[in-house]
Amino acid sequence: MDTLKWWQKTAVYQVYPRSFQDTTGSGEGDIPGITRHLDYLKALGIGAVWLTPVYPSPMVDNGYDISDYTAIDRRYGTLADMEKLIAEGKKRDIRIVMDLVYNHTSDRHDWFQESKRSRDNDKADWYIWRDAKEDGSAPTNWRSIFGGSAWTWCEERQQYYLHTFAVEQPDLNWENPDVRQALYDAANFWLDKGVGGFRIDAIVYIKKPAVFEDGPVDGADGLSSIHQMIANTPGILDFLHEFRSQVFDGHDIFTVAEANGVAPEELPQWVGEDGVFSMLFEFSHSNVEFTDDEIWCKASSWPLTKLKKALSASQRATADNGWYPIFFENHDRNRCVNHYFPEGTDTQAAAKAMATVLFGLRGTPFIYEGQELGMANTAFERIEDYNDISTHGQYQMALEEGLEPAEALKVVQFHSRDNARTPMQWTTEAQAGFTTGTPWLPVHDDFASCCAEVEEKDDQSVLSYYRKLQHERFRGEASQILLQGSYEELLADDESIYAFKRTLGNQAVLILVNFTNDTVRYNVDLVQGASVLIGNFENPRAGELRPAEAVIYRI
Repeated sequence: MDTLKWWQKTAVYQVYPRSFQDTTGSGEGDIPGITRHLDYLKALGIGAVWLTPVYPSPMVDNGYDISDYTAIDRRYGTLADMEKLIAEGKKRDIRIVMDLVYNHTSDRHDWFQESKRSRDNDKADWYIWRDAKEDGSAPTNWRSIFGGSAWTWCEERQQYYLHTFAVEQPDLNWENPDVRQALYDAANFWLDKGVGGFRIDAIVYIKKPAVFEDGPVDGADGLSSIHQMIANTPGILDFLHEFRSQVFDGHDIFTVAEANGVAPEELPQWVGEDGVFSMLFEFSHSNVEFTDDEIWCKASSWPLTKLKKALSASQRATADNGWYPIFFENHDRNRCVNHYFPEGTDTQAAAKAMATVLFGLRGTPFIYEGQELGMANTAFERIEDYNDISTHGQYQMALEEGLEPAEALKVVQFHSRDNARTPMQWTTEAQAGFTTGTPWLPVHDDFASCCAEVEEKDDQSVLSYYRKLQHERFRGEASQILLQGSYEELLADDESIYAFKRTLGNQAVLILVNFTNDTVRYNVDLVQGASVLIGNFENPRAGELRPAEAVIYRI
């Protein structure tokens, strides 16, 4: 019997509003631009659209530094534009999902402006303030996620404030019940507007340790990773269960939290009936090149078995209690065709291969804008050309680690979050149909061939393949197997092929994906008597996979 909820039976599409569609010629995307393309998203089989923040912001971190939680930034439009988007989405059975950034605010937020004025005002303890050490230095040696000290001195209060991310993003003090209530009220404001759920940013950092201590130095800057010191601190789940009871319960919505640092075996505490969220983004499969902290210049090569082990662990952890958000791209990641495949791989084949895994695993598929077109990394020629604050911080860390400027630039060209933030490619017109003005980030130079207009007309395109996969996943002959079937990894030790089986009763499908640039072979007995359901190459050959080939067999 089908007992799945609506959000388990659809795909979610992430929109980065600044880069999606500009309707005013400003060079930046806006909310009416999203409304304009709802029919495109409906044709892709999308049931929910997750928007990265559209609240008022100084845009130090592209909207993740929020200065007002219950308004819309004028660059994106008005509250009326947001209400129209929600209403038009509802007409098409598409829910609009908002991004909640509740670990920190902008330093321009009224709360922080008041908090920093003195030590005895109404908002004095709404943020994390500490005195300097006896020598005047920062309270601890923690390094922020974006590089540099996680503490900044405030002359007015004669104290330091903590910022897990940028200097302009002071951390909120969740120990204060008034802070928590203000955040719950803001979320409920958007529920009253009719949103279909929330993605919750950086939630693992909201609970700070009872005692602040120096951590082990792990870089040439003499600092210690703040992630290692505060992520997933004991007691965080108490806060989150309160959050659930005050906001989520009683609403037909889904919630998905960004939880870098939560291990697969901990997932049952975070998701499911006894957990907090509907789903949880954990990053073991997307951080395969990093051992501990995400320091780009310390990335290393990785075996396919590491990726497979991570994906399988998450599948097993949510098999009986919980649900998994399947993703390979978002606004903080480089493009998956570059991330997961060797240099020189045909990007269209790679994009289709990743889509096959995306729609083959158990969980809700999350598609990031442009992923369905096979968009790839770009490479800006100078560090000054990059907008992303994290990229600049990582570039400086690379220099401090002894890399030459050209080497440091090459590192950020591959890993930069701006790879995912170049404008959406709609047409073959100037600026890819994204804007009539000058885009805030340059359009990728491959837009004449990699754009929605061209791919709509090509039944062999990445976009067409996504639509075929979406049909098979949700309406095809094997849809119930793909939606509800159990997961079993096969060929676990193979360093070329990711193979897994989905089984429901006496029916099954087998997914085979070649992650190399070579033709590889496997035991033909695996597919004996099976029929091809879908694949990214014509005429799949049993026992063999061509470079970046992916096939789903019906057993």
